[in-house]
Amino acid sequence: MEMHQIRYFLAVADTLNFTRAAEQCNVTQPSLTRAIQKLEEEMGGLLFSREHHNTHLTELGRLVLPHLDSIYTTNTAVLAEAKQYRSMERAPLKLGVMCTITPTRLVGFFEQLRARVPMLDLTIRDMPAKPLVEALLAGELDVALVALPSFPERCTARPLFTERYLIACPRGHRFEAMNAVPLAELDGEDYLQRVHCEFRYHFEALNVPKRHTVNVRYHSEREDWVQAMIAAGMGCAVMPENLATLPGLVTRAIIEPEVTRTIHLVTVAGRRFTPVEQVAIRMAQTYRWDAAEPMRTAVVLEDVAAIE
Repeated sequence: MEMHQIRYFLAVADTLNFTRAAEQCNVTQPSLTRAIQKLEEEMGGLLFSREHHNTHLTELGRLVLPHLDSIYTTNTAVLAEAKQYRSMERAPLKLGVMCTITPTRLVGFFEQLRARVPMLDLTIRDMPAKPLVEALLAGELDVALVALPSFPERCTARPLFTERYLIACPRGHRFEAMNAVPLAELDGEDYLQRVHCEFRYHFEALNVPKRHTVNVRYHSEREDWVQAMIAAGMGCAVMPENLATLPGLVTRAIIEPEVTRTIHLVTVAGRRFTPVEQVAIRMAQTYRWDAAEPMRTAVVLEDVAAIE
């Protein structure tokens, strides 16, 4: 069965006239008739009954009509999508972003990517680190921005930028008087647990003994809620240095040990890249991430680098 045979069959089924169907398909009537006959041979029976000037579908023709129509419609849609893809009339990109990466760190990159690919159709999914990698491996995402100490063997991870972990506390807290906070100083502190925080993975990767135990008072998936509760004096929390954006927070670098995370652009090894994916990967590796400072609110947070 060939696609032109299906097209001729659908034309005859629509017009119920072989001559008009041939004109519609821009072929000679004998060519159309031969194609229909070959299709009938393959189907094992007549598809049309021709009685003088009265042409109509046979029982077999009515049976196969919706199936052949579906095949032809699907084929047409696939070819149209492929044409759009080749001409970049539509450039879809499914990007996974770890939910603890501040959006303002990425908007400059997105602007440059859109300038390079005007028809960019970007879908962003924000998820915790490990589910994000799972979605990438499952084919639900094209590329992902993730910070983990290690990745599955099937992944290719390209480092983009590194940032420190800080302790965030309210104004007036004892940490405010310190230039930096040794991790052991967190022992006994009231703590707000950021549910999606991946700090533990990076700390454990250092293979140093844990010398502190915090009093976890609250748990939340919402970064803005955690920051608002810290500012209200309800405890402290560890967070990446570019994440804190609400006024009323004091941030200090964590030392002894210093803990950092590196944001990687992650893809699946061996998976073929589309043109837009290739552009995004190249641009991500050359983008000046160190110059992509996150936007701050009107109240400027403490600049840790300035006081160390």
